[in-house]
Amino acid sequence: MQNITHNPNLTASVIYGLGWVYLLLFFMNAYWTRRSFAVDGNCRVTLGGLLGKGQQIPVATFWAVYSALLLMVAVTHLTGANQPQQFSLQMPEILKEPINRASNPVAFFVGSTLLYVLMIVLRRWWTKDTPAWILLNLSMLFLAMSITDYDFRQIVGKPDNVPIVAMLYIVAFFTWIYFRKSVENDDRRAAGRPLIEQEKNEKVLTWPDLVYTELICMVLVTAVLIAWGIVLQAPLEEPASAAKTPNPSKAPWYFLGLQEMLVYFDPWMAGVVLPSLILVGLMAVPYIDFNKLGNGYYTFNERKFAVSTFLFGFLPLWVAMIVLGTFLRGPNWNFFSPYEYWDTHKLELLNNINLSELFWIKWLKQPLPAVPTNATFGVQAWYILLREWLGLVAVAVYLLVLPNLMAATVFRKFYIRMGFLRYMVLANLMLMMMSLPIKMVLRWAANLKYIVAIPEWFFNI
Repeated sequence: MQNITHNPNLTASVIYGLGWVYLLLFFMNAYWTRRSFAVDGNCRVTLGGLLGKGQQIPVATFWAVYSALLLMVAVTHLTGANQPQQFSLQMPEILKEPINRASNPVAFFVGSTLLYVLMIVLRRWWTKDTPAWILLNLSMLFLAMSITDYDFRQIVGKPDNVPIVAMLYIVAFFTWIYFRKSVENDDRRAAGRPLIEQEKNEKVLTWPDLVYTELICMVLVTAVLIAWGIVLQAPLEEPASAAKTPNPSKAPWYFLGLQEMLVYFDPWMAGVVLPSLILVGLMAVPYIDFNKLGNGYYTFNERKFAVSTFLFGFLPLWVAMIVLGTFLRGPNWNFFSPYEYWDTHKLELLNNINLSELFWIKWLKQPLPAVPTNATFGVQAWYILLREWLGLVAVAVYLLVLPNLMAATVFRKFYIRMGFLRYMVLANLMLMMMSLPIKMVLRWAANLKYIVAIPEWFFNI
């Protein structure tokens, strides 16, 4: 969808502000150039055979060239802010169009899951200094270029959403820290060397070392919050009115994952059962965990299953849902592309059907079994069971048969070591967690709304 003509992509303030962003990137990479000169050494450059056997040049040369380009871009932005109509450094349409076309719920979930898998598989590569620095630069350049689009800027630059962008970088940083230390410790284990925590176990006193550190952090955080409050306007809206609700009406960012779950589950399931199971599952972890390795030190190889399961629930099923609800869910809770105008008149026709309707109407070409008027409870229950038998069987197989099948196959070692009770708790917690991506895929791929739909008893799954 095209941008509104009276809202230009670039304004003088946007160009000038991006100039400071590029200037910050220049200083960051100038420091990295100095660091690369001292650490990375030389590499051989052949220029496709033009230099014969090649010429040895410092790796820092490439970072110096990149830093110089960033400085020129920063100066161009800071000096060219008074002519936004002639400014050409912006996100090209040739990149925006494929991103918009690829932005749909299926691509988003599949992409986030694929990134999660790649994060695990390529952990030895992206935890190194240079690849991590390259990924940081690419993400910041993508964000800076995308800010030149009006519609993208309206969403990402909203005062409510700025902390979400910061949160993504913070989550990425601490995930990188964990995997970096885990890879090093796993290598140390394999080589028979002491762990990082065993080599660097010097103890310090609470006073003054810890207290001074906490005081400095408190002062810095206070200064950041004050600057934040001055630069960004408070996201205050008009007084709440039942006659005029916001569109879209969104929960606080930390509940957007739950709000997204309401798209696929009934309120009793998304708002009560699943959050309760999350809390119960977290409390049950110390009692069902039989692996005593990894306590007090970073490791991945010694706790592959636990770490992978936790990160899958946290990153694709929680953080990604927050991103989806914050940046891609617009008016009427429709899905919008990153560079698409949030049009309140956009309508998406969703012909969602229940499994019982799919079975009786589409497959058997028969009407749904209807409950007779003024039927007794027993008669009503019979007709409901007749109508929903396929969904009830599917749920029973998923929650009762599948755990035993898993115990006999892929989770056989877990079952032997954990015993029946602890294993069943673990298996059902995992299956309940996996119910979210399963329902998401069924909704997007087959427009399937409920596996079991019993509106007479307010029970839908």
